[in-house]
Amino acid sequence: MRLNLSAPSTPTLSRQNTFIRHAAHPHLLTTRQKPRRWPLVFRFIKGAIHGAIIVPVLLHALFTALVVYLDLYVFETVGLPSSIIPSLSIVVGLMLVFRNQTSYNRFWDGRTSLTTVTTSIRNLVRTILTNAYQTSRPLHPHEKQDIERIVRILMAIPYTVKNHLRAEWGVAFYADGVTTQYPDYANLLPKELMGLENEGLGLPFQLSFFVDGFIRRGVERGWFHAPGASQMQAQLNSLLDAVGRMEMIRLTPIPVAHLIHQKQVLALFGCVLPFGMVDDLGWWTVPIVSLVIFTLYGIEGIGSQLEDPFGYDRNDIKMDAIVEDFKTEIDVVLSEWRKVAETSSGPGVDEISKDKFPPEMFLRYRPVAERG
Repeated sequence: MRLNLSAPSTPTLSRQNTFIRHAAHPHLLTTRQKPRRWPLVFRFIKGAIHGAIIVPVLLHALFTALVVYLDLYVFETVGLPSSIIPSLSIVVGLMLVFRNQTSYNRFWDGRTSLTTVTTSIRNLVRTILTNAYQTSRPLHPHEKQDIERIVRILMAIPYTVKNHLRAEWGVAFYADGVTTQYPDYANLLPKELMGLENEGLGLPFQLSFFVDGFIRRGVERGWFHAPGASQMQAQLNSLLDAVGRMEMIRLTPIPVAHLIHQKQVLALFGCVLPFGMVDDLGWWTVPIVSLVIFTLYGIEGIGSQLEDPFGYDRNDIKMDAIVEDFKTEIDVVLSEWRKVAETSSGPGVDEISKDKFPPEMFLRYRPVAERG
């Protein structure tokens, strides 16, 4: 009997085939586009921590070799009772568990807060574009401009949050009619915007005033009723609350006393470890100690990278990709809203049908002449 060990065929509508067949899809930039060529166990460069810990591992290996040499060729013995190793290992293990768990919690909270920002903006954009027009009358040009302006500002907020957390200042200075620096999202900001980052005002907080002002104008125009406006205010408050949590993660490092003590305990444990093994293992002590040090310093190094997850490291949150995917999503929604706004006020659409079925987004309406 022959056994067919080949992998089963990939379904036609699988995620992988979907990614290949379409030029764009949700989460295009944040989704991994190709399978890994090598198992992660063979990776030593991209995303690995080896480069950051190679120096302490080599130093401990050299120190261990010196201890073995002294034990075998200089002194009768320099070994210590091996019973000291388990007690020290418990202390070191508890410290590393606390360090790694604390750092990953910061990473997770940062990602959760970024999701809160994008979710709040989605809710605001949805509410604005589905309520900021009336079927009884077409929108005035200045009203259309106001709606598009606020949606583009909402699209720009994730970019400003990203720059704000990375301390990349000077993205919206305006003086004497000249903007001193144009970021990638300059076309989303009002041309007359005068950034006050040089005076201590963060751009995400500054842009929230434009959103708040638009909500007030929408209530005055009759677009939003009081409970709806209150819900929009709650979404804006949630957005700013999430930005504040990310600022807290960014500006509150692990206490330096903990970091100092942890480094010293790791170094002392790595120096004591050879003395507890040398009598039993001889020269085998060098690779065994190196392996233990590689493991412990690797765990500590991972915690150091996850401590501030908003940078450019490979293990940080992929903020650039997330923000670009989010902009693409809102761009599509805004483009669809433009079509609806033109349909609701343009000629050629059956007025009776408009009364029964007001123009909605993501639906296509044909002129009267094309209907059979």
